[in-house]
Amino acid sequence: MLKPSRTEDEDPETQADEIRSAAAGRTADLAARASYSRLLAFLAARTRDVAAAEDALGDAFRAALETWPRTGVPTRPEAWLLAAARNRLADGIRHARVRSDAAADLRLVAEEAGERAAADAFPDERLKLLFLCAHPAIDVAARTPLMLQTVLGLDAARIGSAFLVAPAAMGQRLVRAKTKIRAARIPFTVPERADLAPRLAAVLDAIYVAYGTGWEDAAGADPRRRGLADEAIWLARLVVGLLPAEPEAQGLLSLMLFSESRRAARRTPDGAYVPLSEQDTAAWFRPMIDEADWILSAATDRRPLGRYVLEAAIQSAHTMRRIAGHANWPAVVQLYDRLVAIAPAMGALVGRAAALAEDQGPEIGLTALDRIEAARDYQPYWAVRADLLTRLGRVDVARQAYEKAIGLAEDPAVRAFLQSRRTRLDR
Repeated sequence: MLKPSRTEDEDPETQADEIRSAAAGRTADLAARASYSRLLAFLAARTRDVAAAEDALGDAFRAALETWPRTGVPTRPEAWLLAAARNRLADGIRHARVRSDAAADLRLVAEEAGERAAADAFPDERLKLLFLCAHPAIDVAARTPLMLQTVLGLDAARIGSAFLVAPAAMGQRLVRAKTKIRAARIPFTVPERADLAPRLAAVLDAIYVAYGTGWEDAAGADPRRRGLADEAIWLARLVVGLLPAEPEAQGLLSLMLFSESRRAARRTPDGAYVPLSEQDTAAWFRPMIDEADWILSAATDRRPLGRYVLEAAIQSAHTMRRIAGHANWPAVVQLYDRLVAIAPAMGALVGRAAALAEDQGPEIGLTALDRIEAARDYQPYWAVRADLLTRLGRVDVARQAYEKAIGLAEDPAVRAFLQSRRTRLDR
């Protein structure tokens, strides 16, 4: 005799509890992705203690997952979360018996947060938090990682991977930075215009790393990275609005728009990876390309040209394939030459080698790759190397390069693409 299914065996009330619990979890997850950074920035702006604001907001989300299944999801979940975090901070005052001046600060938090919650309106304080994290009192090496964690929600492991630092070491770096903000009572304000320049580079770098993290998840399968690309573009627009005459801010926004315009062409309908050279240009989003070109034109009117302006110009040269059927490779090479002269990052060096191969032949590109030091764990290096060796007919070493590239690929679609290219060598 068949056992009754779980649905048949369960009490209807139990099933209802599970449905409410699932609804609460989905709502909390959505609120976290949509509003965590804004809520954190709002709380940190009043406490001047990023770590305490993180703890309070984390407790609020845990409380939501415990309470909402019993009471139902509130009509204004963000307001509920802010009120819960505010109460957690108030409890911290009583238990820690902090100094009266700190207590006054946190009472102000409670009053202002209550007013905001009543109106269900949360200001976007993230731009302030970005520039706060770039304060001169904070260690230079910690500024961009701190922004990525507190403003954009990346964990220490992913940040460490982006900066080639062990997760534990990155975690310690972030803790020290937050302690510095609290101890030094760093003001939570956008600095005076004269003080923006020394902080801007770190802010732009954080936004671009966040965009890259979202860009890598082309299929949107990782909930931790979902929406990051859109958030990064929005933050870049805020920076351009704050500094409309700053070419590097314009360059970064243009660069991300060029990249984002190709999102629909990066995967086939069944999810297979499509490299840039094989993408259907008809799938590129023309209005976004036009906007990117317009912003880039404004940025290039000013000199000297910085890293992000040059990277955007490289992407603009790639869009010529829509018209000519191929990228403007001589222009791409010249732009890469200028880029590596001021910012010889690994990605720029590998990109230059790939462009040289297209413009002057695979042997020239391979020679440029051979000159790059410390690239042995950089996946694009091995992917480009494997392709150039294949084009030169050096099958055995090409196979080894593909194996290395496959082993370093995190994206399953990219890994499958490389495996198919390696398989061709066996034929």
